[in-house]
Amino acid sequence: MYGVKPMAEKSSIFDMIGPVMIGPSSSHTAGVVRIARAAIRMLGAVPTEAVVTFYNSFARTYEGHGSDRAIVAGLLGYPADDTRIRTAFEHAAEAGLRYTFQSVANASTMHPNTIKLNLLNGATGHRVEIVGQSRGGGVIRIVEVDGFPSDFSGSLHTLIVDAHDVPGSIAFIASVIAHDDCNIATMFVSRKGRNDAARQFIEMDSPIKEITLAYLRQLSWVQRITYIPTLD
Repeated sequence: MYGVKPMAEKSSIFDMIGPVMIGPSSSHTAGVVRIARAAIRMLGAVPTEAVVTFYNSFARTYEGHGSDRAIVAGLLGYPADDTRIRTAFEHAAEAGLRYTFQSVANASTMHPNTIKLNLLNGATGHRVEIVGQSRGGGVIRIVEVDGFPSDFSGSLHTLIVDAHDVPGSIAFIASVIAHDDCNIATMFVSRKGRNDAARQFIEMDSPIKEITLAYLRQLSWVQRITYIPTLD
């Protein structure tokens, strides 16, 4: 069965709008789409299975405001102004995307418009779990990836480096990026413990060259490199 929903189907604002406007608000549609698009870039493909958890205000309004269709559309890779958002459920069935919606209405430590995505690509076996916040105006923050705290927006080119926590690794990565004429806008480093697994989230003003990514991937202490070009 495609698309398991915990509550009965309701009419949404999508059913009452014309062909130009996609959704009732940027935080409930544009931001939601962008969170999903960031997630599938981290997964590396459109997922075959998705568990979507809406928190706080999203938990109470996601059906009526069309956030459920927006998240599915984003998981299919559609941009925020795509008219197919209205019929995203039908497109998901055609694409073989199975999704389940959950809601948690009172998560006091979380931003009012928070979404958690647990994604699986059945062909590769790859999984990713992300937590994103829709801040309004289409602005998002990805605040957690696979249990690692993070802080990036998707509005800049983003490099995610999974590596062993070896001395000098942060400075070395920054030096390699600088030699590629890329300016680092922000860097957020998270690790599970001293000399344990670490993850760097690096936002850059310009794209990084493929040859630089290939060089970083072959370093013995680097486990994985994920590159996310700007979402828009």
